[in-house]
Amino acid sequence: MIDVKLLAEICETAGAPGFENRVRKLVLREIESLVDEFSIDNLGNVTAIKKGKDSSKKVMLGAHMDEIGFIVTHIDDNGFVRFHTLGGFDPKTLTAQRVIVHGKKDLMGVMGSKPIHVMTAEERNKVPKSTDYFIDMGMNKEEVEKHIEIGNPITRERQLIEMGDCVNCKSIDNRVSVYILIEVLKQLKTIPYDVYAVFTVQEEVGLRGANVSALNIQPDFGFGIDTTIAFDVPGAAAHEKVTELGKGAAIKIMDSQTICDHRMVSFMKKTADAHKITWQPEILTAGGTDTAGIQRMTPGGSIAGAVSIPTRHIHQSIEMANKKDIKGSIDILVACLSEIDTYDWSF
Repeated sequence: MIDVKLLAEICETAGAPGFENRVRKLVLREIESLVDEFSIDNLGNVTAIKKGKDSSKKVMLGAHMDEIGFIVTHIDDNGFVRFHTLGGFDPKTLTAQRVIVHGKKDLMGVMGSKPIHVMTAEERNKVPKSTDYFIDMGMNKEEVEKHIEIGNPITRERQLIEMGDCVNCKSIDNRVSVYILIEVLKQLKTIPYDVYAVFTVQEEVGLRGANVSALNIQPDFGFGIDTTIAFDVPGAAAHEKVTELGKGAAIKIMDSQTICDHRMVSFMKKTADAHKITWQPEILTAGGTDTAGIQRMTPGGSIAGAVSIPTRHIHQSIEMANKKDIKGSIDILVACLSEIDTYDWSF
């Protein structure tokens, strides 16, 4: 159904915001034979162009390459590493995690914090902060500084596994969308308009890559591709779920950064139904995606929407997505890109 081996390689590859080099090399390896031309801009975005029958219109797709991570801010006298977060973390998810510090060579570290045995009653009951944690490298300061310096990026360590109909790994957000965009390029045949497939950088710290790319491309149409909340777990009320695993790719209606163009939402729904592709609606009241940059960072704006991949345990190292939803996301995008000239886009 999907190429789990390729997805695993993409998810497991390190690429904190601003340090996407390894992911970029992997993307270039996969796409260079699939597109008419590609380029890398000053920020590090990869733009791959597939020519359509009519070059008067441009369609931009954005999938960000970066993952939430950390950056080294201090090495203390005992060799313990302090860090700053790159992207949004729930601090309690840092407990008992292995991380990789990317210095002169990759070195494994572990997230440490004060043992519960020596905590006061007040400390046991307080909400943890990221500053309560440090990274233990198992080495003294002199050994650590042979390989690590302030400013080195840090990523989480976790391999992809299959669980029933699902895949589970760190960085499903948003490497699953990098995988999807590669697969879309593989499947596109005759297309009406030029397609600009952009693998963006620094989304987790403010949609920076998408903003730069859209300013450069100035698309007429746009699709964001990203994960979304699947809160279909014990204790969740029906109105809190946002999406559910296995119920299909999600068609975004809005998030905190974007109200998707109602014409694009309608087009995506009708196209999915016509091709008998299962889908579900998505309204995400907190959080945003590259869709905002694609929609707004061009004169007059673009007609933009998004495909969202339902994901449980988001922004943890155990993110989970359903393989059928991933396949459906590819199918919706291929169908929409192939038929985007058939819709009446007038108001």
